[in-house]
Amino acid sequence: MKIVLASQSPRRRELLEQMGLEFTTKSPEIDESAYTGPTAQDLVEILSREKALWVARGEDPETIVIGADTVVVSEGRILGKPHTPQEAEDMLLSLAGKDHLVCTGVTVCQGQRHTSFREITQVTFRALTREEVQDYVRTGEPMDKAGAYGIQGYGALLVEGIRGDYNNVVGLPVHRLGQALRDFGVDCLKLAACRP
Repeated sequence: MKIVLASQSPRRRELLEQMGLEFTTKSPEIDESAYTGPTAQDLVEILSREKALWVARGEDPETIVIGADTVVVSEGRILGKPHTPQEAEDMLLSLAGKDHLVCTGVTVCQGQRHTSFREITQVTFRALTREEVQDYVRTGEPMDKAGAYGIQGYGALLVEGIRGDYNNVVGLPVHRLGQALRDFGVDCLKLAACRP
């Protein structure tokens, strides 16, 4: 069965590989700024669905397409990917010493059938000095990540704790995605057990 990830995110690719899936990737060509939702949690679910359906339109109806979208929410404000190093620095300083939420929406679709869900993880940053933040920004790591940090990289040095799914903060809630895929006939553990 063909599986397509509607994303070029290296983190999402790594997580699907960790799940033992064989897949291809295709970037959806949608204007994310054209979509709104009453809450950030609604918005990521809407965007994941639009991404998955956009890619699915160009695929065979039997193909399974996975779409996802992640945002960081702090004090009611959505933090996407920073556009400049200064914006990354400002985001990180606003997160320092506080809790924030990482919200990921995921959609799995096959032909006309689709299911969407969201996962929310609470992350706590330790107190940070401006110098630490500037050093982290100079690594380049924050520039392609929602909230300007990657928990799987140097960003782990900023995190004091998390409550919820770690993989969700990386980019995909693996346990919930595995359950959703099973409903579409893809059992990751069975596939792993059958490999030589």
